[in-house]
Amino acid sequence: MKLSGCVESLFLREHGDMAGRMRACAAAGLEAVEFWLWRDKDLGAIARVLGETGLALSGFCAEPRLAIVDPATHAEWLAGVRETLSVARHLGAPALIVLSGDEIPGVARAAQHAAVVAALRAAAPMAEDAGVKLLLEPLNIARDHVGYFLHSAAEGLDMVEEVGSPAVGLLYDIYHSAMMGERQDAVLAGRGHLVGHVHVADVNGRHEPGSGTIDWTARMRGLQEAGYAGPIGLEFWPTGGTMDALERTRAVLVA
Repeated sequence: MKLSGCVESLFLREHGDMAGRMRACAAAGLEAVEFWLWRDKDLGAIARVLGETGLALSGFCAEPRLAIVDPATHAEWLAGVRETLSVARHLGAPALIVLSGDEIPGVARAAQHAAVVAALRAAAPMAEDAGVKLLLEPLNIARDHVGYFLHSAAEGLDMVEEVGSPAVGLLYDIYHSAMMGERQDAVLAGRGHLVGHVHVADVNGRHEPGSGTIDWTARMRGLQEAGYAGPIGLEFWPTGGTMDALERTRAVLVA
């Protein structure tokens, strides 16, 4: 199992800088790292640490993070995707995270759904040419992202199928899906091949696996049965020290 550490949340207490957190992930035996935004990062420093440590970069967000539920944003968003794809190729990242943006009040949900699909269809050829995958991420509106449009992994998979490109997939976040009360087996049934990356954190609290109520043995078995064999992104906030949280995570994910 390849584990990818989110350096936005891991080793924050131990290291104040991004490079230090990346090196700490490598020292902890993680094979890859990931982060959120790239425009506020020292890309040269990130490239150096990746080269020094041998860490892989799983991915980061496509910028600017606009509400692609609104067709008026698409031209600017596509220009940003083109630029972000160049950065991804430079850093060797195989995937970019795409967010739908918040729901637009007063606009039919079907129209906003169609706008997201249209944006992804327009971006897909660029991603295919770059050899980078665009991963659409649903987020929970129960607690963390009130107002966000795409709060269902099932609907996210519908969108991916509608786009119909090998360069577009889903980022399946077990925490967000569980917060929305979704059944993983039902969501992924017959569609696990559309998942390009997985994030883990426990319910409640969004801390390390083993800190809450999720049955991780069943969840990992379900991912395997659905055909997912890619990296597991550790996007959680440790309850204590990060090293202790990583030990707990490994123990429950491979149980």
